[in-house]
Amino acid sequence: VMKDLQYVLKEIMEVTTIIETEYRELYRFLEENPMTLPAVDHPNIDEATLTEYLKSLKELLQHHRETQKKNYVFYILVTG
Repeated sequence: VMKDLQYVLKEIMEVTTIIETEYRELYRFLEENPMTLPAVDHPNIDEATLTEYLKSLKELLQHHRETQKKNYVFYILVTG
């Protein structure tokens, strides 16, 4: 169970790092700073909550990437 939690936390860190470094315009829309998750042994945040948070981060990033791509294609079509 602890390895699963560590894996989820690692994934959250990786996704938020991608958002922060490659999509700064998206990073400001995160509801909370993911770097401020509690660092205590038994926070009220469980693995299921973190897994759901990770899922939402990935969906947000995927949606943003798809939107950017569509906007770029539209820009090329309009500007020729």
